[in-house]
Amino acid sequence: MRELLPAAPARPPDVEDDFADGPDPALWIDRYLEHWTTPDRARGRHAATPDGLALRIEEDQPDWRPEDAPLRVSHLQTGSFSGPVGSTRGTHRHRPGLTVRTAVPLNLLWAPRAGRIDVVVSASRAPGCMLAAWLVGTEHESPRDSGEICLFEIDGRQGTEGWTARTGIKAHHDDRLTTEMIETPLDFDAGAPHAWAVLWGDGETVIGCDGRVVQRLQQSPGYPMFLMLDLFEIGPPGGSYPKTAFLHSMRGWRTA
Repeated sequence: MRELLPAAPARPPDVEDDFADGPDPALWIDRYLEHWTTPDRARGRHAATPDGLALRIEEDQPDWRPEDAPLRVSHLQTGSFSGPVGSTRGTHRHRPGLTVRTAVPLNLLWAPRAGRIDVVVSASRAPGCMLAAWLVGTEHESPRDSGEICLFEIDGRQGTEGWTARTGIKAHHDDRLTTEMIETPLDFDAGAPHAWAVLWGDGETVIGCDGRVVQRLQQSPGYPMFLMLDLFEIGPPGGSYPKTAFLHSMRGWRTA
């Protein structure tokens, strides 16, 4: 049996959202890395429902960038940063060839250096879709501050068995980190609600699900990080729309 995840702090969270009325605009930006593309392509689709916030991929939704097609995204993130148009400065330089097309302001809605985040989500059942939660370095203090904590990446699948989750750390442009990712079989139906958590700081990162540790890493970023919650459709459009995943709640505690 896996190690028990530490209990959440006894104090109230510093930020929280149950998404009952849609994403809290004081906490979330609903455009996926807008600085690398254009506002119409970055803007996500979502709807408040009795089951939580439905992130949606819709039939008429454009690709995030023409160069990356087919790739469509609906998304929330807790801040923004970029350099001027034409520059290569900006949060999450996760692929080669990115330059700023839409300058965005520095907006640190929530960007802790260390802390804990708990999220309850239901993954998409649509093949070709992926639900993900990441912490990414803001990079507003230094381009070196670009590491990523991957809380989970869960590919859509039909049925209740055979789910897996990718978790870990991606160094990207941070030479102080080492990319360390694993893929873990899930012994539950990820298309139903499950609670994921990440604790990071003081040189350690712990990722867990439903109260148990999934991965413990002896490294952690030490700079401001935005939280990103994403539903992707990867590959040519097909099947029935909208394709959905659900965000049920998020709570966050800052420790640095």
